[in-house]
Amino acid sequence: MTHCIAIHSYKGGTGKTTIAANAAALLVQMGKKVAILDLDVYAPSLHNYFKTNPKKWINDFLDNNADIHESIIDTTPLLFPQGQEQTNSKGRLYTGFSNPSRDAIFKFEMGNGTDYWKKQFRKLVFLREQIITKLDADYIIIDTSPGIRHWSINALSIADKLILTMKMDDLDIEGTKKLLFEIYTTFVRFGAISYILLNRVSGYCIPCNTIQSNIVENQDHKKVLEELHAATGANSLSPLPCYCDIQFSPREFLTVINNPNHPFSLRLKNIINEMTNTT
Repeated sequence: MTHCIAIHSYKGGTGKTTIAANAAALLVQMGKKVAILDLDVYAPSLHNYFKTNPKKWINDFLDNNADIHESIIDTTPLLFPQGQEQTNSKGRLYTGFSNPSRDAIFKFEMGNGTDYWKKQFRKLVFLREQIITKLDADYIIIDTSPGIRHWSINALSIADKLILTMKMDDLDIEGTKKLLFEIYTTFVRFGAISYILLNRVSGYCIPCNTIQSNIVENQDHKKVLEELHAATGANSLSPLPCYCDIQFSPREFLTVINNPNHPFSLRLKNIINEMTNTT
């Protein structure tokens, strides 16, 4: 069975891409076949994260100008620094990059009306089916656009697990409540499992030379998560503290591979275990 996980947020800047890419890399290390899709179509960044410029994009597949093997490429070699061996040879990472050009982004906005968005939804369903049947993926991880937009809702619709990332500020908390009440309740009604992931939690900034991973949780964080669960039924995952050496690095790239003992890597591994134990 293929598990499809969408990572979403009310607003930008919550670390969706970093979480998506690192979670995918961890699953590959566990010997899983993983497809990661950049469906943050209005501000795609996964190509910059991997420093690659593919010949074909997800856009080409959706426009019927490329097949699944052209638009979803094997990026497993990009995970590991030169000279570093892959710990589990069975794991593979397949990546679908979204075209960042102005014309490609504008094209997503050209269509309008219910019929147009139904058509786009059917294309995403077909994309998921092709990844499952042709690539034999164990996991599909989707980096979505933030907020309530047609592309975000379509991306969430093809997932069976929804991770809603947020930071501890009033705007994000209230926006997350809005998403949970107005959007996520429908998905949950049809069988999806929703999670809240607090990211970049303040007060626990940790230098890069520590391997501490047992962090005492702030009661304010627990209270917010408990209130959201009571109001919406959303599950909560272990919070990710603010690691300044990652957040302010000129280029953060796959901490879980480059520094597997970093507290972020250990914390994210626990979060993956929390999700997979519910399957």
